[in-house]
Amino acid sequence: MTVFSPVPAARPPADQDRPQVTELRLSAFAGHRGAVLPFGPLTLLAGPSGSGKTSALRAYEALARLGAGAELVDVFDDPVACVPERARADGQRRRGFRIGCTVEGPAGTVRLDLAVQAEPELRVVGERLSRGGLVLLETALRDPGRRMVQAAWHTAGTAPVTRAPMPDDRLGTALVPLRVAGKTDGQRLVLAAAEQVVVALRSAFACDPRPSRMRAPVPAGLIGAGRLQGGCDNLAEVLWRTRTECATRHALLVSAVREGCAGPAADVVAEEAEDGSVQAFIDRGDGVRTPLARLGDGELRFLALALVLLTGPGVLAVDPVAEVPEVYQTLTVLADDLDRRLDARQVRALGDLAARTCARGHIRLVGAVRDAAGAADAADASVVDLGRDRTT
Repeated sequence: MTVFSPVPAARPPADQDRPQVTELRLSAFAGHRGAVLPFGPLTLLAGPSGSGKTSALRAYEALARLGAGAELVDVFDDPVACVPERARADGQRRRGFRIGCTVEGPAGTVRLDLAVQAEPELRVVGERLSRGGLVLLETALRDPGRRMVQAAWHTAGTAPVTRAPMPDDRLGTALVPLRVAGKTDGQRLVLAAAEQVVVALRSAFACDPRPSRMRAPVPAGLIGAGRLQGGCDNLAEVLWRTRTECATRHALLVSAVREGCAGPAADVVAEEAEDGSVQAFIDRGDGVRTPLARLGDGELRFLALALVLLTGPGVLAVDPVAEVPEVYQTLTVLADDLDRRLDARQVRALGDLAARTCARGHIRLVGAVRDAAGAADAADASVVDLGRDRTT
């Protein structure tokens, strides 16, 4: 793995108050072994097909869902596919995978490492939450016959640690607020570190726009049903909403459309039909309106990705951390095949938009691209090339 362009070191002071994932570790996951991926405000994972870009994003999304409290079975629908291909089973025919991350924030540099057994049954077999070499929470599978792990967390009171069982189908870090009282300095440190990791992980939006589903009007039954979905199927509905909510943000979107879509663009509008469905158009400014159905795949993907970068948790379908003010949260957009169907002009325009947006600190982007050279043109981007010196 080779890293091009250093991760920007200078961050606004406010960023220190926003928990952010700054590193993803794929110790043993799918095609990765011992991989450490550093993340900055704008990070592009580059490499040819099969280099592990999609699996890296899948690991990040899995941690995000576990941080939100999801069960393993709901996160890993094919856990065996996450096991490194040449991993050997032990005497009990057990195989698994290991992933982790580093989160920076008010509690300092916190590491989360997770070991999952995929065969013969899916379960957590080990987890460690640590800061500066101090283990704050650690779980281990002691009795394979029981559906639980033994947990120990830092107390620093009359007893150095507290021990108790935890379920083996969830992330223990996400359960800490329900188990740790916070009566001692040690317990409060555990709570602060766990909250930092959970807030950072939950603030993620996996996005892969599907043009084939974006062309049709949004059915009436879905209008108002929610926020922008990961596939951007309900793009027309969200455009209808955002156009009236924030004129400044909408003006920025129209400006982006002028750069990334063919022909003039005076506005991007959406309207409700007689049957209650919503359809979106590009207003050409001369009395002609082009429905999204007539746009090319690259134009639709560009439009959807631009909208994602210009919005936030209130518009995107993410699991909000209600107990933490938005000013202390940073949304991380996970975009697989970011440059798919985009031409060089659109890649540059989207890269410039991403750079400007990520520089403000409220949104970070981790995108997978195929062309490292083309991706490096994006200003202030950290490019991790998985196609070079890849560990297998």
